[in-house]
Amino acid sequence: MQPVRPETIESRFADPDAACSDRTLARIVFGAASGRPRIENGVPTLHLKMCDDARDGFAEIWRSAGPVRSGTFNDLVFAHDGEFLFCAGFIPHSGRYTEATREAYADAFALVRTLGFPKIFRMWNFIPHINGENAEGLEVYRDFCRGRALAFEQDHAAAASMPAATGIGTWGDGVGFYFLACRESTVRHIENSRQTPAYEYPQRYGPKSPSFARGTQLHDTLFVSGTASIIGHETMHEGDLARQWDVATANIAHLIGAENLAAQDLNGGYTLRDLDRIKVYYRHAADLPAVTTLARAAFHPDASIRYLKVDICRADLLVEIEGIASYRHRSD
Repeated sequence: MQPVRPETIESRFADPDAACSDRTLARIVFGAASGRPRIENGVPTLHLKMCDDARDGFAEIWRSAGPVRSGTFNDLVFAHDGEFLFCAGFIPHSGRYTEATREAYADAFALVRTLGFPKIFRMWNFIPHINGENAEGLEVYRDFCRGRALAFEQDHAAAASMPAATGIGTWGDGVGFYFLACRESTVRHIENSRQTPAYEYPQRYGPKSPSFARGTQLHDTLFVSGTASIIGHETMHEGDLARQWDVATANIAHLIGAENLAAQDLNGGYTLRDLDRIKVYYRHAADLPAVTTLARAAFHPDASIRYLKVDICRADLLVEIEGIASYRHRSD
């Protein structure tokens, strides 16, 4: 089989009710309610409570170049086109997430093996009360990370290839998650020399470290994990939005830049102006005007950006940014 071209999978932000086609791989609705994913009109759809009365919802649509087949696996929904796989799941609200998270991730890893899409390259996790405490007094995010890490530890193939990921708050009850995987495309997971790899964080951040890479490159596209004001493993500039923004964007610029990629035997390089399909997560409603101004100055004027007011994985973080770096905005 010939390697697929980069454009055979793409995403866009759209109206929540945007029509889908037979080439739609997935639909994630950032709106007013959360719940288990389901197949809607043949398309795996996950609803996430990620907006309030002050902001309109939107949908993230993933499309393939060819026809798509959808189905279910245990409590997961999925679709694939022969090369790319989308999968979504949901973990019900609980006083303790470790075991349910381990089981859900184990099902996800079983699915990619069963269907033959072994290369997971991007994951998203939306966690309720992320900075709150579980029934044991452990922070909910650390509870979730423990279950995720156990699943990776029990699956050697997955543990050897942790993908780019986001772990962020949600206003809904229960953990919604989704991921993308591929069959044969070349995938490279990337770290950032400004930051300690998340899976090597010291124990002060919880009983198990977060399980993700800082970025993943697929063909000439680089998926940037949720990135915040962290140098090494330490939060920088607690309480200062502008300085946290500067560190977060500097981290992204370094991650996707030619120097960092070359150090990991990769060619090319990107700038912040190459970032698109950006999600900016911010903690305080009053910060939205400032965040919007900062984003417009940092990114390409044609970049698609969505702003989501939610809690972030550390209580001292005010903003987190993710996106997809490509050359689509560069002139010929």
